[in-house]
Amino acid sequence: EVQLQASGGGLVQAGGSLRLSCKASGFTFADYAIGWFRQAPGKEREGVSCISTDDSSTYYADSVKDRFTISSDNANNTVYLQMNSLKPEDTAVYYCAQGLKISLLYRGCQPLEFDYWGQGTLVTVSS
Repeated sequence: EVQLQASGGGLVQAGGSLRLSCKASGFTFADYAIGWFRQAPGKEREGVSCISTDDSSTYYADSVKDRFTISSDNANNTVYLQMNSLKPEDTAVYYCAQGLKISLLYRGCQPLEFDYWGQGTLVTVSS
């Protein structure tokens, strides 16, 4: 059974940092892409950052480039999202999800291309 467990969310002041973790199980980790997505109240879910776990190709939304860093620990089946210089507009529930590497390559870090989802972790950035 594919499982993804996101953790690390919390309340932080603007300018602060958080590190999210996505622990995966039930599949061969290096065969898939893992993405981080977020959904703010009243907004659609959007891609934040994705990684192809075998070659570490990474993708970032323009809104988080130079502030967020995605990384993969293949030995522990875990993907991290280091979030620095957080802004109030980063406030959302953050989800991690598993998708096909070829979909990531040709269609980008899009929620519809990812099939299995974790439960989400809330990030709140106060001004």
